[in-house]
Amino acid sequence: MAIITDPNFYFLSVPAVLIYGIGKGGLGGALGIIAVPLMAFAVSPLQAAAILLPILCVMDVFAVRYHYKNADYKVIKKMLPGALVGVVIAGVYINVVPQAALKLTIGVLSLWFCAQYIGSMLTNRTSVAKPNNTAGATMWGAVSGFSSTTIHAGGGPASIYLLPLKLEKVTLIATMAVFFALLNVAKLVPYALSGEFDSTNVLTALVLMPLAPLGVSMGVWLLHRVSQTRIYQLCYLFLFLSGAKLSYDGLLAII
Repeated sequence: MAIITDPNFYFLSVPAVLIYGIGKGGLGGALGIIAVPLMAFAVSPLQAAAILLPILCVMDVFAVRYHYKNADYKVIKKMLPGALVGVVIAGVYINVVPQAALKLTIGVLSLWFCAQYIGSMLTNRTSVAKPNNTAGATMWGAVSGFSSTTIHAGGGPASIYLLPLKLEKVTLIATMAVFFALLNVAKLVPYALSGEFDSTNVLTALVLMPLAPLGVSMGVWLLHRVSQTRIYQLCYLFLFLSGAKLSYDGLLAII
């Protein structure tokens, strides 16, 4: 049994884990979208996601502890069935496609999230509150479940449904914290079936595990102290660069 010893892996993984924790703690789960693409520069995308998942589950314990009282459980109840379907579909996908295709998938998803973010910034639209309808909850829950399983970045699709509901900021963060905590538990099944929870990945996850509560605590502390917009702009810049590189590498390998 051995952990990953490549210093480049830790150079990328330490900030990735901290950023994910900060997002879970107070600045929105979508902030963690950068984690897998960043770590995928050092290891395969599937291995990066597998190492990250147990750490996310630990983060969830702290995030839910902070936020569970403020979550909107009616919204979660409507989104969860579709999300679980998305987890199942993604679980099949990651176990049947080659690594090059998975890398391309993660790269394309990353660029899509960037385009979505830039579009919202350029149009500067203010969403009108919509009813908590089952169809929308199921559809965006499924997309969130799929992207969360493949890239641990379900916050973007979930936000498309959640933001128009005009939830209070604290309620929104709490609802996402509880929703993704449940989703991450479900994701343990397909990753276990994929065989990615081997001794190397589990031990490496344990080495990075102490960063989980630190990142969440930082997020809670920063919730009312920093410009969320500036942090997101920086993260999406890195996401764009990572997504472009992963897409290029994946496409090159397939061709």
